[in-house]
Amino acid sequence: MSPPVTDWSVRHVLVEVFVPSVSRAVSRVVSRSALRTSLTLLATTALAAPLLTATPAAAEAGQFTVTALKVTVRAGDRDCTVDADLYRPAGVDAAHPAPAVLTTNGFGGSKDDGSTAATAGAFAARGYVALSYSGLGFGKSGCPISLDDPQIDGKAASGLIDFLAGTRTADDGTRVDFVTKDAPRDPRVGMIGGSYGGAIQMATAAVDHRVDALVPLITWNDLSYSLDPNNAGRTHGVSGPLPGAYKKEWTGGFFLIGEAQGLLNPSLDPSRIGGAGCLHFVADACRTKRLLDSGRYPADRTAKMQRYARSVSPVSYLKSVKAPTLLVQGQADTLFNLNEAAATYRTLTAQGTEAKMIWQSWGHSGGMADPAPGELDLGKGNLDTSYVGQRILAWFDRYLHHKTGTDTGPAFAYYRDWASDGPAYGTAPAFPAGGSRKLYLSGDGKLVDNRKKVARGSREYRNWLVPTSHSESSLAGLLKLPDPAPYDIKGTYLDWTSEPVTGKPLDVVGTPKATLKVVSPKTEQVQNSPDAANRLVLFAKLYDIAPDGSKTLVHRLVAPARVPDVTRKFTVQLPGLVHRYLPGHRLRFVIAASDAAYTGNRGIKPVTVTSAPDDTGVIELPVTQGTVG
Repeated sequence: MSPPVTDWSVRHVLVEVFVPSVSRAVSRVVSRSALRTSLTLLATTALAAPLLTATPAAAEAGQFTVTALKVTVRAGDRDCTVDADLYRPAGVDAAHPAPAVLTTNGFGGSKDDGSTAATAGAFAARGYVALSYSGLGFGKSGCPISLDDPQIDGKAASGLIDFLAGTRTADDGTRVDFVTKDAPRDPRVGMIGGSYGGAIQMATAAVDHRVDALVPLITWNDLSYSLDPNNAGRTHGVSGPLPGAYKKEWTGGFFLIGEAQGLLNPSLDPSRIGGAGCLHFVADACRTKRLLDSGRYPADRTAKMQRYARSVSPVSYLKSVKAPTLLVQGQADTLFNLNEAAATYRTLTAQGTEAKMIWQSWGHSGGMADPAPGELDLGKGNLDTSYVGQRILAWFDRYLHHKTGTDTGPAFAYYRDWASDGPAYGTAPAFPAGGSRKLYLSGDGKLVDNRKKVARGSREYRNWLVPTSHSESSLAGLLKLPDPAPYDIKGTYLDWTSEPVTGKPLDVVGTPKATLKVVSPKTEQVQNSPDAANRLVLFAKLYDIAPDGSKTLVHRLVAPARVPDVTRKFTVQLPGLVHRYLPGHRLRFVIAASDAAYTGNRGIKPVTVTSAPDDTGVIELPVTQGTVG
């Protein structure tokens, strides 16, 4: 999962589309014949026409050399051999050292991925020493997949920083003496990478304060939220004590490709063998997947799962991250949504760590293979000409070259897909930007701008035992595969629609939230059982309704919520978004009983929503301009 596209994403979609039984079976028994079939299909289709073709071609022109290395490092309780490439710019030597950039692959990839190699080459061509490596459990690197655990993956990366410092040699005896140092054992080093290659940066900086600058792209704050999101009852970061709705498509893809590493790399060393029944994952990750697949959330096992998922997530160790951090998150991302970057940003800035945040257009769910014109595209090497690329170069100029006068840009910037005749990015001196507008749920299905306009009334929906709403097929948009338009089946959802936007367009920038009260007697009877899966699950979302009645679910984003207590009001944090509602368009707020991309309710649980002027649901929209009605 590294920008702008990954082998992982290609493999996942192909397997999910053509070999769906494999994903369901992989947590129990991996079928070698099924996996071989899917990977053969992969080789003859997707990889025959790579989506990212850029490689460090500048080496041919003598701008830098690339040396393949093996470096054995201590990671957790074992030694791991890391497969790496060292990029050395022409003219850089002990007398003329240069800062270093460390980068690694996204999930399922390796140092040889187009985007990983292109990133290293792009910085080497600009005079940085670059070290690109395959993360633990991927490519030809040893040890099991441990989900960017700071005590394992972070420690491994710290060992690579020792190599850049010249205090550790590669397995063949190679020693580096040409990286700028701030102290004898302290090389000046920054990190960049996306998704799995983004979280590793914060994991490394938490255990090794020699890291001088971070640029994590499209990555997570809390894996317990990313893979099992609950947008209600938030207490810290993006999540809270209750489990959410299992994101089965994305999680199945992760584990399928992780378990397939033995077939992708048949000469793997024995250190790659996993635990607890998994081929290539550490035991705790394997147990987490098994619990999610079970559809049950017993209190003791669920608490253990959440502790583990958070222990390998920035939410648990950001307090130790001191390196200046430029967060880049994608608006088109249903895997790691904008709320995750916002939670990381808030934590870092609150503790005094220098941090800025950019919400770019592309993410895991769209645009990675074909970024919008002018957007960062590492495959095309447009660091110098894209807004995000220029910000990244400025970040490293400031913190790696120590050019203290460098302007690193505003605290918050966001891509505006409607800005055809002006700057593509809006900016703000702080996050959140702008103000807010409140809308109220009326009993007649309207979304009104004043409590006095709320009509008394109540309406009911009920879930079926199969999904009745569709938001997305994970990654279909990325690879331009068919994906049905979002839909909700009558009787299984409720909606409220506003008056048309008038005057200026309504620009929503930030994280909307909804405060709701529902009535569900069947849920009330079982919600206090030891199994949290008995609590009510609903799915909240915002549509844009055009004057002709056509509707758009912005970036196909939904907010699964497991209601803490149906006898009390609760707040749902919707996914962050940047969207312009044009004059004449209406907002539609929907709560649905299910979504095909997630697991949902156990049993039939009818839900009623009542409204009265002094007691109704409230939607709060973060806006930079415009009004409704």
